[in-house]
Amino acid sequence: MAEETQPKWEGKVIAKLIGSTPDQVWPLLEDFCSLNKYLPTIDTCHQVEGVYGQPGLIRYCASTITSSSGGTGEKAIKWCHEKLLAMDPTERCLTYEVVDNNMGFNSYLSTMKVLPIDGDDEHGCQIEWSYVCDPIGGFRFDDLLTYIDSSARSMVEKIGKALQSPDG
Repeated sequence: MAEETQPKWEGKVIAKLIGSTPDQVWPLLEDFCSLNKYLPTIDTCHQVEGVYGQPGLIRYCASTITSSSGGTGEKAIKWCHEKLLAMDPTERCLTYEVVDNNMGFNSYLSTMKVLPIDGDDEHGCQIEWSYVCDPIGGFRFDDLLTYIDSSARSMVEKIGKALQSPDG
């Protein structure tokens, strides 16, 4: 039997950060192994192999999920290894792919960019998060898009707070 090829899922979300410039935000996003600081759903994120900040770097990201099925409250760890494919500090963008995981991704490629709002640094900046992936079993396209949109908004909020703090 011939295997049917499903179309790739492609999406893009934009989250705006008023009052912070791209030059202030980029160093936080460019730290590829600090995702857990800015994405509330990630418990841990650290380097597994490669040279820090260079293409080829692989990070491990994980979240602890508590199951509500059957009322047992069992904990499970959802994890992935993500490989940095490209980083351009001049354009303030990075591209990565999921290379291994237990979350159902067969392929996932993503680019994150930090851009000025309407071409003007004075008004703030925005994070543009785009992706292309194979359909994920048990998910609908809209589920993934909603998750990434929510993640981008949470990330922008946490980055904004980090930049306002005396330590940020």
